Amino acid sequence: MFLRKIISRIVLICLCIPVIYAKAQNNAAKPVFMIVHGAWGGSWAFKKVDSLLTEKGCIVYRPSLTGQGERVHLASLETGLQTHINDVVNMILYEDLHDVILVGHSYGGMVITGVADSVPDRIKKIIYLDAFLPSNGESVFTIFPAREGFKNMISNGFIVPPWVKPGTPPPHDVPHPLKTFTDSIVLKNRAQNIPSLYILTVEKGKEAKDDDFASQFERAKKKGWKTFQLESDHNPQWSAPQALVE
Repeated sequence: MFLRKIISRIVLICLCIPVIYAKAQNNAAKPVFMIVHGAWGGSWAFKKVDSLLTEKGCIVYRPSLTGQGERVHLASLETGLQTHINDVVNMILYEDLHDVILVGHSYGGMVITGVADSVPDRIKKIIYLDAFLPSNGESVFTIFPAREGFKNMISNGFIVPPWVKPGTPPPHDVPHPLKTFTDSIVLKNRAQNIPSLYILTVEKGKEAKDDDFASQFERAKKKGWKTFQLESDHNPQWSAPQALVE
């Protein structure tokens, strides 16, 4: 009886192996997206985009950066740009991801630039979505100098614009650590051979040159990257998710 049970279990395991292998092979063939949100946001901001990409057979990861989204309880004055770069690098390493399509929205462009430079062998493609495209030694504030109105949003080491209302039911935007905007990115130009593209969002009735990220779009053009314009406000993940994934 005991021997019969052992044999039965061995047979069951053998029957399961082809199914497990086929599932692993199927997952290996699916495009893997890593979407990095912008300042004040969180992974929740790209939930709809995640659903649409998943429907198309993609695997999607949406990390929330330290102190943002559901990780707001980790907010700290010491959180800097490198902290956020490490957030994404570690997810790639600990999930053992390869051939990643790395997407960064707005401030997320600073982060993915550092990520691609850190683990270029894990990245298949880089997509900048109305995002910062920094060069070595630049910071958010060297690319976009803080205007007087923006300076008024700085409080106790965090940037708190008027639309950030922490008291409202989540999900919602949260204060963003100032240090991430003042830190300069350090690059070794290890990602320069990774295929990259830039998507500039342009609101209806406006011209590309008037967009806040027009200068970053021009940088991408000068690099010889593929560039696209999407009719949308700065947050196509909400206003034009279907057009974005297509």
